Amino acid sequence: MNVKPMSALSRRQALLLSAGTAASLVVPASALLAQAPSSAASAPSGIYPDRAVRIVVPFAPGAGTDAMARLIAQKLGETLNATFVVDNRAGASGAIGTQYVAQSPADGYTLLLVASPFTTVAASLPSANYDPLRQFTPVGMIASGPLVWAANTKLPANTMKELVTLAKQKPGALNYGSAGAGGVNHLVLELLKARTGTFITHIPYRGVAPATMDMIGGQIQLITGTIPALLPFIKNGSIKPLAVTSAKRSSALPDVPSMTEAGLAGIDVVNYFALAAPAGTPPAIVNMLNAAINKVVAQPDVIARFKADAVEPAPGSPALLGHFIEADYRAWRNVVKTQNLKIE
Repeated sequence: MNVKPMSALSRRQALLLSAGTAASLVVPASALLAQAPSSAASAPSGIYPDRAVRIVVPFAPGAGTDAMARLIAQKLGETLNATFVVDNRAGASGAIGTQYVAQSPADGYTLLLVASPFTTVAASLPSANYDPLRQFTPVGMIASGPLVWAANTKLPANTMKELVTLAKQKPGALNYGSAGAGGVNHLVLELLKARTGTFITHIPYRGVAPATMDMIGGQIQLITGTIPALLPFIKNGSIKPLAVTSAKRSSALPDVPSMTEAGLAGIDVVNYFALAAPAGTPPAIVNMLNAAINKVVAQPDVIARFKADAVEPAPGSPALLGHFIEADYRAWRNVVKTQNLKIE
C-alpha cells in the first residue's frame, strides 16, 4: 500500500508549525515597498490601496470561511487605513469563486479567502478547472486548526485504534458522513483508509450539520468536522470524540488525543485559512498585504477570537504559504490516486 500521502502531510504540518518563527523575519510594509523594483510589473503605481479591495469567499454567507473573511477584512482595513469588503461567490464546492479570482486582474484589488477546499477540491474534482499552484500568488497564512473525529455514542469503539479494529472486522459495515465529495472531510477518511487498509463506506451530505444529525440519530456512525461545529454536541454527550486530526492536541479539546497519540502517526490534517491573489500580482503589493496580515494575527483580540473558533494564528511569509499549498495539494493528489477516487 502506498502511504506517501502520510509523509507529505507530515512535512506540510511542519511547515505550518514553523510559521510562527518566520513571522519575526517580516520587514515592515514601508521598507518592503522601498526595496521593491521600480518597474511597473513589480511595484504598484501610486498609493495602494486607493480604492476598495474585495476578498472573495467561494462559499455562502454564514459559514466559518465567511466569518473568517469578515474578521480579516475589518482588521486589514483598520491596519492599512483602507476599505476591504467581502464578496461571496458560492457554488461548485468553492470552484466558482476561486475561478473568478484566478481570472481577475492581478492588481491587488481582488483577493481569495483560501481554505482547505482550495487544495482538496482541485486535487479531487476534475471539474474544478483551476490550478492552485499556477493561477494564484500566495499572500499569507492566517490561521489553522484540526478537525475532530466523532462517532455515534452507541458505536462499540471509543478510540481510533478500536475504530480501525472494528472496521477491519466488518469491512464496509461502518458509514461515514462528509460535507461533500472531494472536501477535506471526505479526503481525511480516504487518508485513514489508505493508511490502515480499511474500508468504511462514505456517504456525502450537503454540509456537516445534516451529517451530524444523522449520526446522532444512528443512520451513520462517523464524521469529522471543525471543533466549533461539533463541540456543543460533544459537550452535551450527543456524540463522542475519538481524536483530532492533527499531530498535536487542540487546546479546545485538551482531553482528546492527537492522531499520533492514537497510534496513527503520519496522519496530520489541519483546516486552514489564508489569502491568495491572482498570479502575477506585484510583489510589493503581496508583501504589503503579508506584513499587514502578520500584524493582524498578532493582535490580542484576534488571538482571542481564534481561540474561540479553535484555530491558532499562523503568520509567515508568502513563500511559506506557497510551500504549504504545494505540499497540501500534492499530498491530496496522492490520496486520490492511491484510493483510485473517481469524483464527478
